[in-house]
Parts: sequence; C-alpha cells; structure tokens
Amino acid sequence: MPLLSLHRTSASPPPSSAAAAAAAPSYTSKPIKPQKPAPAPPYSRRILLAVVAFSVVSLVIGIAGVSFSFYALRRPRPSPVFRCGRTVDAFRAFYSASRSRKLGDGGNGGLATAADRPKLLGIVGIQTGFDSFDRRAAIRSTWLASDPDGLLRLEQATGLSFRFVIGRSKDATKMARLQKEVDEYKDFMLIDVEEEYLLLPYKTLAYFKAAFELFEAEYYVKADDDIYLRPDRLATLLARERKHSLTYIGCMKKGPVITDPKLKWYEKSGHLIGNEYFLHAYGPIYVLSAEVVASLATARNNSLRMFSNEDVTIGSWMLAMNVYHEDNRAICDPRCTPTSIAVWDIPKCSGLCRPVTKMKELHKIDMCSKSPTLPSDDD
Repeated sequence: MPLLSLHRTSASPPPSSAAAAAAAPSYTSKPIKPQKPAPAPPYSRRILLAVVAFSVVSLVIGIAGVSFSFYALRRPRPSPVFRCGRTVDAFRAFYSASRSRKLGDGGNGGLATAADRPKLLGIVGIQTGFDSFDRRAAIRSTWLASDPDGLLRLEQATGLSFRFVIGRSKDATKMARLQKEVDEYKDFMLIDVEEEYLLLPYKTLAYFKAAFELFEAEYYVKADDDIYLRPDRLATLLARERKHSLTYIGCMKKGPVITDPKLKWYEKSGHLIGNEYFLHAYGPIYVLSAEVVASLATARNNSLRMFSNEDVTIGSWMLAMNVYHEDNRAICDPRCTPTSIAVWDIPKCSGLCRPVTKMKELHKIDMCSKSPTLPSDDD
C-alpha cells in the first residue's frame, strides 16, 4: 500500500502594511472643538448674592456686638437709685454703691438694701421748691451737711435722715437744673406731685405717704426750708418716752378763720370751720408719730378733705384721728436759746423773714450753732 503522503500547507505571507491600513476602520481627522459650560440658572445667581449679602451683614453685626460689649464693660455703671412708685430717694444711690456705708438697720449685716425700709428714729422732709436754690445752699452751709458722707455721719449720730422734698414741673429747664443739683448733693426726695404753692396740702400728703413707704421711722417730720434747726436737739425731743402712740408734736395755735379772698391766709372752705380755727400746729415744722402716718399712708387721697392752708389741713386730719396734741414751744423759738430746737421769726413770718441771710447770721452765733445739745445746770 502506498504510504500516505503528508501534504504540508504553505504558510500565508503576512499582510502588508498597506493592506492593514486598508483593512482598518476609517476615522475622520477633523479636530474636535471644546464644548462651552452650560450657563447657570438665574436662581443660582440670586442664591449666591443672598449668601454673600447675609455674610456681610452678619460680619457687621458681629463687629458691632463686640464693640458694644467692650463699651459696656468699660463704661462706669451708674449708682442705683431707689424708687418707690414714682418717688425717688436720691440718697439711696450713695450708700447702696458701697457696702461699707450704713443707712439705718436693714437687717443685712447692718446694711440696708434697696428693698428695705431703713429703721430710723425719724425722717425729716424739708419742703422746698424750684426757686429755692439759695435757701438749700444756705441750709447746707449752716445746720445741715453739704455732702453725702456728712449726711451719713449726721444720721449715725442722731438717728435722723434728712431729705429736701420737691415735686415735679412741666418746665424742662427747671427739671434739668434740679437734676444737676440732685446729682451733686444726693439729698433729695422727688415725689410725683405738681410743685405749686396752692397744692401744698397735696404735696404734704404725698410726702408722708412716700416717706412711710421708704423708711420705717418712729417719727416723720415735716419742715420748711426757711428755718434754722438743731438736728441734735430734735433727736433728743423725738427720743423721749411717750404714752400715746398717736402723737402730733408742734407749736400749737388757734386763730380767726380768714374769709377775705384778698388776704394771704384766705380759707375758701371757712364756712365749714366757723369763726375760729381748731387747735393745730404752725406749718414751718411739726412731727407725726409712725401710727399716725401709717393711717395717712393707707387713706385714699379723695377721702381726706383739703383746706387752702396746709397746716390747717393737717390739723383737721389730726382731729379726726383723735391724736394726742403735744405742744412744744422749743420748735418755734424766735431766738436761739440753750433749749431752742427750731428758730424762726414767729409770728412776724411763717419762717425766717430773710431766710438766706438770717440763717447764716444765726449760724455765726455760738448760742445757735455751738451750744450743748442739753442745757447745763447753770442755764
């Protein structure tokens, strides 16, 4: 048998490069342009602007807040002023600013706080007006201290606290001038009543009500700004033992009721009184005990009759309250004596006739300003 012959297939030659190129798929050689980014929608721009504006405003507010905080920390804090309703006791600003000062006994380690009614022997309200700057200056240069520290020492020595009592005015210039004096001396009690001579009965009642709310005193004294006073002797008078809790102390008087409108002390309600006034104290200075003032403090204003004259008005209330009338001529002495407490030109004037000049003259007299509180055995 013939042997099978193996047929060797010849290998195909590799394709040429030209053929490979012809066989490869064809692509265009034109350059491709870069595409522009799509424009942002309009609302995206508004959001961006709002974010920027908010950031700027926040930055400004932050800077302003930091600046204000720095200013507030560096700014000296004003002293607190004690208020009772619309009544202001300017002197509280002085002692409440320092725990080393003492006013009365507030039960807080001897220091009274703004919420306390300091306990005192007496509070003396010196009634004054907007045109009485010279009188107040004369008082401060004679029988009363001229600075808060001096007032504090006087209170600690006598148990008496002193305030100039004044109402309000619609005149902005007068109020601004008064505020400067208040800031300088801090010896005022500002009460919410119109300052007018014809309204003195209303002012007096407002004073007693405010004083009762501000102070827990045994006695409440009303004094005018045209008398010469010895605080040490007044304290001695008030410190006496008394049997009557309802007490009205003053230089007592009676007299005819003035019904002629042309005269100074005209009483328009004189027909309710009669021909003669009832017993009552002269107006320049008198004293009411705590229980008497407590009754006045709780009375409605329209429940009390107001007469034309302040001293008559107070006297009528005292009759209705059945108080004890304590007549003391030492608080209406026309000259200085070893026992005089208040000196004024009775009966010529309702106070000193020339208060500014006369007050300074009296203070130069040793009997007035330097004599002992209590008379010696030889007097």
